[in-house]
Amino acid sequence: MAEQRAGHQSPPLQPISAALDALLAGLVPLPAEQVPLEEAAGRVLAEPVMATLDVPPFDNSAMDGYALRASDAGKRLPVSQRIAAGSLAQPLAEGSCARIFTGGQIPAGADCVVMQERVTLDDGHAVIPHDVPAGDNVRLKGRDVQRGDVLLKAGQRLEAAALGHLAGQGVTEVSVRRRPRVALLSTGDEIVDPGMPLQPGQLYNSNRPMLTRLLERFGAEVVQRVSVPDDYARTVEILEQAAAVADVVVSTGGVSVGEEDHVKAALESLGQLDMWKLAIRPGKPLALGRLPTEAGGEARFVGLPGNPVSGFVGAWLFLRPLMGALLGCPALASLPEITAKAQFTTETGPRQHYMRVALRFSAQGIYAVAFEDQNSAVLSSCIEADALAVIDAHQQIAPGDAVRCLWLEH
Repeated sequence: MAEQRAGHQSPPLQPISAALDALLAGLVPLPAEQVPLEEAAGRVLAEPVMATLDVPPFDNSAMDGYALRASDAGKRLPVSQRIAAGSLAQPLAEGSCARIFTGGQIPAGADCVVMQERVTLDDGHAVIPHDVPAGDNVRLKGRDVQRGDVLLKAGQRLEAAALGHLAGQGVTEVSVRRRPRVALLSTGDEIVDPGMPLQPGQLYNSNRPMLTRLLERFGAEVVQRVSVPDDYARTVEILEQAAAVADVVVSTGGVSVGEEDHVKAALESLGQLDMWKLAIRPGKPLALGRLPTEAGGEARFVGLPGNPVSGFVGAWLFLRPLMGALLGCPALASLPEITAKAQFTTETGPRQHYMRVALRFSAQGIYAVAFEDQNSAVLSSCIEADALAVIDAHQQIAPGDAVRCLWLEH
């Protein structure tokens, strides 16, 4: 037995880039579906939207004031009409000005607006200052959007401004990618749900609500939440059931080498293990693979470590780009990077370290402040974390050194 153990070598630890390549290989975006605009917040466009209207649809005033011809600046002009927002302007009479309000239509013949604070009224006339150039305070037709333009590209995530942009075109329904369906499995007899009495040796399930929230933020729909006992046969059965209803199966725990860690073996018996064990900290034991479905397709599998910080970091590094690929959303493919000055000291071994840091902005630059306890079980280090400082293997970092940080978009 000693000779067998000595001859069996674990595969080398893999870099995160190799893991991402394996995870995303062959993925295509999910099908599209039509949803009402009022239900489209956070969804991802499946196809480009073309503008059918100019925005603004007509030349209009940028402020309350008086519309006139620039050639009449410096004169005392009669006020020939009053133009409120939403009313139709009449052509401007020669040698006159028009009282106009913000958003009001610029009358034909006028080419500028002078703000009301600069105008003196005198017996029904407006005394106009000399320095009013043509185009002043006029929002030209089509300044924001011109009819026929690409209003929004496919892959755009529909947040507040994009929703407003669509509404400004009168859009009531949009084509978006179906949300990735995720089955979230929690392994281990020692893990119990909040509300249940804790027995000796048991822990409450902190990963489930944490990962549910992160997955929803990444655009997914969590369709199944299941506790998996420390039993191989039941693990196989639950993985099969999960693959039948989900595009992605995510588990926490059970991917190490302990006698009660059955997820990796169950995955290999059902489908395909693409990668196991990464050269990162936290999150070394991470299983990536595929599970067959009854329809002949496959569900992607991501087995995160059970430690909550490892699950948190793994979600940002792997689940976010996975959801981005399924949604066809480039913005989710990678986290924004920022360079900061370290306000901590650390030294790494053979694994790349993802440290939880808070970012501090000052006139002297951006500083990364590391949370004191970086242990993978200390979830409190993630609550106020703005970024993950990426420290490569075999590095020594001193205060003031430049560090690459992945910004967690809260």
